[in-house]
Amino acid sequence: MESRRPSGLVVVETRSAWDSDPNGNDPADVPPATVGPDTARPGDPDGVLLIDEGVGAPWPRSRIVPSPWSGWPAEWNTPNWNGHVETLTDTAWACLDLNSSVLATMPPYLVGPPVPAGWLANPDPDEYTSWNAFAKELFWEYQLGEAFVLATAYFDDGRPARFHVVPGWMVNVEMTSAGRRYSIGSLDVTPDVLHVAYKMQTGEARGHGPLEVGAMRAVAARALTRYATNLATSGAIPNAVLKSGGNLTADQANELKSQWVEARINAMGLPAVLSGGVEFETLQLSPAEMALLDLSKWNESRLAVLLGVPPHLVGLPSGGDPMTYTNTNWLFVFHWRSSLSPKASAVMRALSAWLLPDGVAVELNRDEYTKPELKERAETWAILNGIRDETGRPVLTVDEVRELERYANSAPSETLTSGVLQ
Repeated sequence: MESRRPSGLVVVETRSAWDSDPNGNDPADVPPATVGPDTARPGDPDGVLLIDEGVGAPWPRSRIVPSPWSGWPAEWNTPNWNGHVETLTDTAWACLDLNSSVLATMPPYLVGPPVPAGWLANPDPDEYTSWNAFAKELFWEYQLGEAFVLATAYFDDGRPARFHVVPGWMVNVEMTSAGRRYSIGSLDVTPDVLHVAYKMQTGEARGHGPLEVGAMRAVAARALTRYATNLATSGAIPNAVLKSGGNLTADQANELKSQWVEARINAMGLPAVLSGGVEFETLQLSPAEMALLDLSKWNESRLAVLLGVPPHLVGLPSGGDPMTYTNTNWLFVFHWRSSLSPKASAVMRALSAWLLPDGVAVELNRDEYTKPELKERAETWAILNGIRDETGRPVLTVDEVRELERYANSAPSETLTSGVLQ
């Protein structure tokens, strides 16, 4: 059958005999087929059945959890409604967790004239227990491609006073002639949202993250993990096989295998005697080779590199990288300089422009993560304390060293503008 669309496109539709000649069964009398347990129940035929049970409790909040119906194919994934958790491999999760956890533990401080900034301790007490919880969620979402921060209260001068991170799947972004418009459900929240994209070109509505380009590697990592799991659950990998010169029935093969196992148990360590054309052949591939272990390690190491984590920090080989570190601290310094510092700079600059007046910025103190060992720091302090100016004052006094090392330091000082300890 041919039909013509308004655009002029001619569509030819072909139907088979069973499309035009249905059988005589009454569809109402035939129960729906299923390949799973018979747990499906009919509901509202017109859509979702809504039952009004009054106003629900304000806490805990309701969560919609997608679940498969009876007969849902095992190969199908349910919708991703909880922050990309299902799509993450254990390596990607470990890298995201490491980066976001380290950045979250770095105390924030203000650079510039002091201004009211109670959010330095907790941006939203209704949502978080501290700044750490907010920062970890913020940097986690940022590494996935983009982070959305929603302001819920303001200072008198219009600056946000309370705010929290909104999962990306909740926010709809549209490009208009006036720029990007943000909405949550039917509510336009454009004036109240800060959008921090990991990477976004001019004219694009959404941001892109490293796992987007590494999607195929994530799929391969999950496939390799599933393959190794199937090998283990199916009896692992034999190190040898018995080969027969003739065709064996299933009963004969099982009998031969049982005789071999019994003989080896009763004569452990003694040489085996084979006859009747049966040969013993050792497999050339080791279990590690058959499980594709090297390929799996390499693939997961590349995922770690995409997320800016030295593979060694998450227990993976470095992929043949000849670079070595003189000590553990240099590994942390490399992690900070090559990965964490650019991420922290991008996010904190965006927050500063949104939260603070011109001339004031919020930064993260990374000293705790990258500072040298105590002996090296003590030698550095001694050298700086011994260097004097023309008035005889040292570059660092003993009190300044005590402050930097947090000895008896429990109050704001001139060098700690925000009052947050280093």
